[in-house]
Amino acid sequence: MSRSVITGFVNALAILIFMAQLPQLHDAPPYVYVMVAGGLGIIYLLPRLTKAVLSPLVCIIVLTGISMAMHLKLRTVGDMGSFPNELPIPAWPKMPLSFESLKITFPYFLAVAVVGLLASLMAAAIVDDYTDTPSDKNCECRGQGIANIAAKVLGGMPGCAMIGQTVIKVKSGERGRLSTFVAGASLLVLVVFLGPGVEQIPMAALVAVMIMVSISTFS
Repeated sequence: MSRSVITGFVNALAILIFMAQLPQLHDAPPYVYVMVAGGLGIIYLLPRLTKAVLSPLVCIIVLTGISMAMHLKLRTVGDMGSFPNELPIPAWPKMPLSFESLKITFPYFLAVAVVGLLASLMAAAIVDDYTDTPSDKNCECRGQGIANIAAKVLGGMPGCAMIGQTVIKVKSGERGRLSTFVAGASLLVLVVFLGPGVEQIPMAALVAVMIMVSISTFS
């Protein structure tokens, strides 16, 4: 893939990430804009004082504390949907294993696979540029395929490399595979076991973080 293709893809993604935050700011009370601005201030100014803690995490904790202490009427994560309260149970998809089923579903399988592989390969190329190290693209593709099969058996959706999150992790100094595992395991614990607490996080805090992700992703 040429440099122009990668740059166009990443920039389009950054624009889409930013545009996705605008509905959270539409017809919002004035203090929502103050919270978002304050969150961005924490994200960009805290690293100048210390890099011992991740500024986006501090942004989320501080804004959540302010929102709860002042009883602000902010849209929270809990308002966006309910959280699961138990781990998924493996189950085989309920569809007949026949040629007719394959003929109906194969075009969708193929489209999702192609888009997912292209996104992951571009993410790998971006990480290679950031770290000045090569990566095994075949290993990336095999791992993604196996993971998506396992995810479907557990009732999940197909996925691919997340360029925005990857860029933030690399810029934060993470280099090993363990960082990805820790991120996934932490998200599982937060969603399944600490859901009531996560539901109190104001969307303004996440909007600030995602605006930072958009700016960092844009090339």
